[in-house]
Amino acid sequence: MTLRVLVVDDDFMVASIHQRFVDRTEGFTTVATARTGAEALAAAEQSSPDLVLLDVHLPDIDGLEVLRRLRAGGHDVGVVMVTAERGAETVRAALLGGAMQYIVKPFDYDDLASRLRSVAASLATLHEGETDQEQIDRLFAGAAPSAAAAPLPKGLSAETARLVREALRANGELSASEAGERVGISRVSARRYLEHLAASGEADVRLQYGAAGRPERRYRSRH
Repeated sequence: MTLRVLVVDDDFMVASIHQRFVDRTEGFTTVATARTGAEALAAAEQSSPDLVLLDVHLPDIDGLEVLRRLRAGGHDVGVVMVTAERGAETVRAALLGGAMQYIVKPFDYDDLASRLRSVAASLATLHEGETDQEQIDRLFAGAAPSAAAAPLPKGLSAETARLVREALRANGELSASEAGERVGISRVSARRYLEHLAASGEADVRLQYGAAGRPERRYRSRH
């Protein structure tokens, strides 16, 4: 199943980048873009997206108000807030308003893709009829998912995943290089495991910018 995505951002270039990120991710396609809150609401009516990438700062009504109006209008579309806004009040309003994810700009492709896949997994669970408590806990982030709850991608081992998970919890925050050193695997392998933990909701990712070069992805356990 391909999820249909509405991209909302007042900056044309940023919206274009986000659209390319979406279309590059297997299982997702952009069906519309919008630059204002009014355009976003109209596009939601016309395009019936499964998911909205929604900026907070829009030139007419803000993204939180767009979210409120979507919910008031009976739209059960998944919403991912995509914004530079870090204020706790805004994050809280997004959470209570029904946003499924909140990602802070700037970010790279892998960061967005992991969240898109997490949303897709949640939506798929909710289309499968009855759920059990473990599934509900994962959806609401109320309990740590078990290793069995998030199947490992091909080529990854449960034992190494456990070691990476333990290293992350013990050290607070790690890069792929640091995780690889602690577990005894390559940086590339460590990143695959860390990205899996991020996609399954067990870890958060942030970008650390240095003086030069690409930003470093750093991972922190949620549990």
